Amino acid sequence: MTATQPLWRMLSSTRAARRPLRALQADPDRFAAFSRAEGDLLLDFSKTELEASSLALLLKVAEAADVAGQRDAMFAGGRVNVTERRAVLHTALRDSTPAPLMLDGVDVKAEVRATLARLAAFAEAVRDGRLTGATGRAFTDVVNIGIGGSDLGPAMATLALAPYHDGPRCHFVSNVDGAHLADTLKGLDPATTLVIVASKTFTTVETMCNARTARAWITRALGEDAVGAHFAAVSTARDKVAAFGIAPERTFGFWDWVGGRYSLWSAIGLSVMLAIGPERFGEMLAGAEAMDRHFHTAPFADNLPVLLALVGLWHRNVCGYGSRAIVPYDQRLARLPAYLQQLDMESNGKSVTRDGLPVAQPTGPVVWGEPGTNAQHAFFQLLHQGTDVIPVEFLIAAEGHEPELKEHHDLLVASCLAQSEALMRGRTLEEAAAQLRAQGLGEDEVAALAPHRVFPGDRPSVTLAYRQLDPHTLGRLIALYEHRVFVEAAVWNINAFDQWGVELGKELATALLPAVRGAAAPAGASGSTLGLLSHIAASRQG
Repeated sequence: MTATQPLWRMLSSTRAARRPLRALQADPDRFAAFSRAEGDLLLDFSKTELEASSLALLLKVAEAADVAGQRDAMFAGGRVNVTERRAVLHTALRDSTPAPLMLDGVDVKAEVRATLARLAAFAEAVRDGRLTGATGRAFTDVVNIGIGGSDLGPAMATLALAPYHDGPRCHFVSNVDGAHLADTLKGLDPATTLVIVASKTFTTVETMCNARTARAWITRALGEDAVGAHFAAVSTARDKVAAFGIAPERTFGFWDWVGGRYSLWSAIGLSVMLAIGPERFGEMLAGAEAMDRHFHTAPFADNLPVLLALVGLWHRNVCGYGSRAIVPYDQRLARLPAYLQQLDMESNGKSVTRDGLPVAQPTGPVVWGEPGTNAQHAFFQLLHQGTDVIPVEFLIAAEGHEPELKEHHDLLVASCLAQSEALMRGRTLEEAAAQLRAQGLGEDEVAALAPHRVFPGDRPSVTLAYRQLDPHTLGRLIALYEHRVFVEAAVWNINAFDQWGVELGKELATALLPAVRGAAAPAGASGSTLGLLSHIAASRQG
């Protein structure tokens, strides 16, 4: 951060002299100056505190941090995941250009094409009924068993693309809580259910526990010999997959240079392909590739991922805002906030630099959200009148998929635009009092009620607007956020591609499992944990 420190000090000075958002919006040219579009995808960041001077400084921060050099190294297959000494090439999963991309003497793009072809052949065979279950009946349902990126990505995308479903129904199980699997399987017929086990190592504790239970569900109904006909695997551990009873032709691998939260584009997306078909899946890949190309080639001043990242850096490091809310005004994007939560917080929740030194500034914010309009009736009270300022990122489509329900979509769009306007504008005490007087209230009631009707306003938001949520647009949106996370990490000088923070809890859970089952507690367990073990044991005994 040394090269950027003077710029951060200058940015702090510019914010000290900032103007309220209402005043900034009075400029008739502000929207044009603080919005950018790539095709029909628009990024509006005019409702933030950024001015020309602060944006210019942020662009210099990106330059001083060598974001372009780090970006180019990632696309070229450089080992930018420094702690694991790995390349980061999720972009290669959607790169349709003919030029090879060599890594350790292997053309990774040729391997990707071959895997995609296998996935497409398998998906089509399931979808058209050529590949059936053990009884000869076509599959009507698919259960994807995974966790983290092996669940969040395909679950989010499958829901998002519901209008394009023309294959079997897809269900997703991630939680080791038996209720998740039990509730999912309850309404399904084993004879027409295909189970996908998604685990790169085929050792993920939660996934394999669920997979064994699903296997028992199949064998109870159809016999041991049915396992091979009702399971597929997304894994590189072919020996473990074979021992489970899944044949090589139903096993689809991916690579160390694909992190779990970036793996939707790989074989992890098999359930999405089964739902919407290989052609539509290809459209999603093409959308992501288009955003990759834009990120790789557009000047930073017009580069959507860079600009979205700079807004995030401004809010986190200059304004001191500790979280951001993701509010898609699209019910089918209900899982997008959770998906972005993992993408962002697992990537940038770091406190040391790539050199192993303490970071100089706060890094990843808390990312959370829900779809609008539900969110308006849940947490928008805090956004509007709470004591913390939380920037909001709105997403809205100009058109829905149900023309006969245009009235609904018009109300949805109006609600989205109104909320960003209200957060920006607020309502002064004088305005609140005038409104109450207009309603015929006396001065005593006005004085008592007006303070409760005040909205501070001056609360920033950005809006992503696009024509319609189709596979191509979904691909663009996901890639946009992937690259946003990358740029923020590059500026903070942290490694966005490891996740050591998830390991300690796993280790402790393994050690504690025997104690939960009645054995002695492991040495070093805290008094709190010992007390909880005792309470749970007593509760089990009634």
